[in-house]
Amino acid sequence: MKLRLALIAGVLLAIGTTPPAHAADTTPPTRPSGLTSCPPPGVQSGVVGICWQPSTDYGGSVAGYDIYLLTSTGFVKTSSPTSSPAVVSGLVRGRAYTFYLVARDLSGNVSGPSPFITLTATTGMVPSPTPSPTGDTEPPSRPQNVRDLCVFDFPGTAFCWDRSTDNVAVTGYDVYREAASGWIKVGSTGALSTFFVETGMVTGQSYTYTVVAKDAAGNVSAPATPASILARPGLPTPTPTPTPTPSPTPTAGDCEVSYNDVAWTTGMSAWLAIKNTGTATFAGWTLEFDFPHAGQRLTSSHSATFSQSGQHVTAVNFPWNAQIQPGASVMLGFNGAHTGQNPKPTAFTVNGLTCTIKA
Repeated sequence: MKLRLALIAGVLLAIGTTPPAHAADTTPPTRPSGLTSCPPPGVQSGVVGICWQPSTDYGGSVAGYDIYLLTSTGFVKTSSPTSSPAVVSGLVRGRAYTFYLVARDLSGNVSGPSPFITLTATTGMVPSPTPSPTGDTEPPSRPQNVRDLCVFDFPGTAFCWDRSTDNVAVTGYDVYREAASGWIKVGSTGALSTFFVETGMVTGQSYTYTVVAKDAAGNVSAPATPASILARPGLPTPTPTPTPTPSPTPTAGDCEVSYNDVAWTTGMSAWLAIKNTGTATFAGWTLEFDFPHAGQRLTSSHSATFSQSGQHVTAVNFPWNAQIQPGASVMLGFNGAHTGQNPKPTAFTVNGLTCTIKA
């Protein structure tokens, strides 16, 4: 057979024709699935065993898998087994660790990441490792409720989540986006910031994100349930208008405020609109109101500079939305926290003028 093929190739070359080339394999394997805990072989300490359903590959055989471990600095590759099951060692026994897998084929194509799996390193019979220098080995709670439609004025993807808790203190959050062949860290926030914006994304395209909480000792939570977030153009930045001809000064009743909110266990998001119902232009505006309950507080905001003193809240315009023409409105909002009670404010003022409240 080999001799026959060689003769055919020789004839083609002799007449100036080369055999057709096969198309390159560019199709990645399917994602690994069905991740479960497998008892590691023998008596070992500080290990986890992972089993999974094998991937398949359109272009041929799956060459192997890469296992990634979540650390305080991001996901790192720990091993590259050729098949299920696999054992990851060098862990602190009794502690929980989060992993995901990708599959590779013989052409170097890499699959999308598997679902996350969080496993506890086995106890075994080997003496335990040296305790943490800080004494804190407890990770923060898993962030919950990653959600779209909570921040509107930024171009790109923007989303929020519920705050995590920790036995000492949460120091911040790391945000990961799913790429074609794994999860990449795209940013971090402080402990009080429970929203994230990524610019430069394709408007109209959805991207998948997860969030991980961390503490000062380097402990990391399990990742939040991944959520699909749509990239949006953001609110337009109006071209500044010329200084208007002097007009009558706005008076009480020349403004209307609408207040809509949604609340969950200990958090809330609120959307407000200020409408100029008079005949004079607001050249700039300051909105003020009081939270009815002492446990209500701001955590982040958009489309205005918000501040809080006790239960009193003040929101001041940005340069691009300072003017409110007669009959026009501006939108603004904030995210906040509460202690189980979240009544709506009952009175609003703009530039010291009492506004009507739109039901």
